[in-house]
Amino acid sequence: MPSRDKKHQPIVLSIAGYDPSSGAGITADVKTIAAHGCYAITCITALTVQSTQGVKRVESVDTRIITETLEDLASDFQIAAVKIGMLGAVEAVRAVAAFLRRNRFMHVVLDPVLQSSSGMELLSREGIDLLRERLMTLTSVMTPNIDEAAALTELPVTTVEEMKAAALKLHTMSARNVIITGGHLDEPVDLLSTEGGRKVKLLKGKKVHGPSTHGTGCAFSAALACNLARGRNLSDAAAAAKQYVTMALKSAKSMGKGRGPVNHLYRMGNGK
Repeated sequence: MPSRDKKHQPIVLSIAGYDPSSGAGITADVKTIAAHGCYAITCITALTVQSTQGVKRVESVDTRIITETLEDLASDFQIAAVKIGMLGAVEAVRAVAAFLRRNRFMHVVLDPVLQSSSGMELLSREGIDLLRERLMTLTSVMTPNIDEAAALTELPVTTVEEMKAAALKLHTMSARNVIITGGHLDEPVDLLSTEGGRKVKLLKGKKVHGPSTHGTGCAFSAALACNLARGRNLSDAAAAAKQYVTMALKSAKSMGKGRGPVNHLYRMGNGK
């Protein structure tokens, strides 16, 4: 059950890249975390030049800055959950994995961002290999979309049955719990797999059409981390995160010239 202590504000750490258009990455996570009544602390792994029209350039943050930032935050705050998004470079994967080994947290959500929606590679093959070998085992739940699940498992992932097979392979690769998000399918469904793939639950939804769909994966994983931080079990946290993203999509306004952001702060009203 979520915490009923109204004075308690869970602290959620977001480790991710910086999207200056605020549709995804650190700034989107801060909005999502605030929307859930939690307090966001952050560590930026990479700077990007991007807008609603796509990513043009990525510049990795120095690994020493990442490590020092994470350790300084961990020494100062009692972190209830960690959300990991875009890492951007193999060195960042190594630094974050080392941080998680030194500081064991109850809830660590890994959103394995491998490629931008506009098609730019955001993590090298070496980085993906290291993510598989060192990072997956240190997280409590990972949330790849169908394309990311396919890249990580080298399996086709276009149907529910293929999602189940991919989740099972991710378990064999050390993933504890897996949520494969299928919002891009004709009939949207997320697959929650636990207990090594022996327990599978489908979270069905309805297609939401519109020009503002950027950052759904970031919003889902950050919302999931918040709900876990607030004491929900994984199944309830996943359902709540899915509902949050659905409402953020439905209430999104058209912004920019490309694929605009979801409305992370829809709970605050329309500003009137």
